Amino acid sequence: MRIITWNINSVRLRLDLAEKLIAERRPDVLCLQETKVVDDAFPGKAFAKLGYAHQHFHGMKSYNGVAILSRLPLEKTGVMNWQGREDRRHIFATLSNGIELHCCYVPAGGDVPDPALNPKFAHKLGFLDESAAWWRARKDKDAPKIMVGDFNIAPLECDVWSHKQMIDVVSHTPIEIEKLSALQKAHDWVDAVRLTNPAPEKLYSWWSYRARDWQTSNRGRRLDHIWVTPSLAPSVKKTEILRTARGWKPKPSDHVPVLIDLD
Repeated sequence: MRIITWNINSVRLRLDLAEKLIAERRPDVLCLQETKVVDDAFPGKAFAKLGYAHQHFHGMKSYNGVAILSRLPLEKTGVMNWQGREDRRHIFATLSNGIELHCCYVPAGGDVPDPALNPKFAHKLGFLDESAAWWRARKDKDAPKIMVGDFNIAPLECDVWSHKQMIDVVSHTPIEIEKLSALQKAHDWVDAVRLTNPAPEKLYSWWSYRARDWQTSNRGRRLDHIWVTPSLAPSVKKTEILRTARGWKPKPSDHVPVLIDLD
């Protein structure tokens, strides 16, 4: 089984790039974040024509939005809301092979890494805390699960272009890394990408639009993740960050897809 996760940064604007990704990599399941479209306007028919007849999406106009598009039947679907907000950031589905798949878009957190001064940062930290508490309370850690998405945090020093220069920048601050680590430990999640590409190898999945030449400057961050439960870890055969997608024309997302193959 092949799963790809991608913060597409508007599914309607980049539908042609999604079609390119599907043609080149043919995932069994495609998970999208930041779809930026209400459910009635989601291009579900276009994806169905591409072979993804089984769909679960939850979106809103201009912001957020998540989707699971599958060749495999979805036996159960649901939505999670955190921090008392229905802001379309977390959905899940059980695949026909029994794997519970979660597609999640963690808040970016704004620019100021101080929850007292920045409500967006406070929301991000609270989102992570509440998510961790929910996972910690579940008693089915042995059941096969996968969580993918844009977590908006680069946890390791080798997940950013410069740990020293990024330590006070939202997405790589110590408190965010601490909260993400707590979320990971809450359900014994395994970082699948680092399972097959161990530290200290530099890995990035996001490059800013502000860079004149993202490829030359290469000031990236690994914000997009795939986690699996321990029972699935032996089944992970390959992971890949599709770096070339950052240069796709005419309008690339600032994030690139991340792929996992499981046996």
